[in-house]
Amino acid sequence: MNNVLLATRNRKKLIELQRILDGALGAHRVALLGLDDVEEYPELPESGLTFGENALIKAREGCRRTGLSTIADDSGLAVDALNAMPGVFSARWAGSHGDDRANFQLVLDQIADLPDEHRGASFVCTVALVLPGGKEHLVDGRQTGRLLRAPRGEGGFGYDPVFLGDGQDRTNAELTPQEKDAISHRGKALRELAKLIAKVLPPPA
Repeated sequence: MNNVLLATRNRKKLIELQRILDGALGAHRVALLGLDDVEEYPELPESGLTFGENALIKAREGCRRTGLSTIADDSGLAVDALNAMPGVFSARWAGSHGDDRANFQLVLDQIADLPDEHRGASFVCTVALVLPGGKEHLVDGRQTGRLLRAPRGEGGFGYDPVFLGDGQDRTNAELTPQEKDAISHRGKALRELAKLIAKVLPPPA
């Protein structure tokens, strides 16, 4: 089995990616480790101005520190009326990193006066894979939709409770994990990543 580092402490992301990789590659092909599973090292700030730059910062550092093939993603919400913001600042839009409710409430407050037809938004995800030999890969995924005026649903995380994908009648937070994987920005990017992993990582002995 290939041990691969996912450069995050977010257990939900770890579970989500393992589920998608198992479905795409078969169980026991890749075992994901999170940052809490390896020797602690100082994490670099996400100083990039694009999702790809931030993903590569994290993946390069994880690979350098652990010697493992390392996956890292950066993702966020791009609101049409806010000129694609909060973008790379999505996780700390309200000032405190990871305060999901404060972040999505601030976005809703900023577009509160807009009619439904002008509340378009997209979830965007870029995933980086950095290999110990120095090769680097990037894959992308996007889910388009619009923002509701109040949260719905208890699942997911981040902006999921206020995001209604195109063609959907339930928010991302109201979907089952499998339903969300099938349509989400991260699900799309990670399925592309799974195809890439199948090519660049050796099968288990």
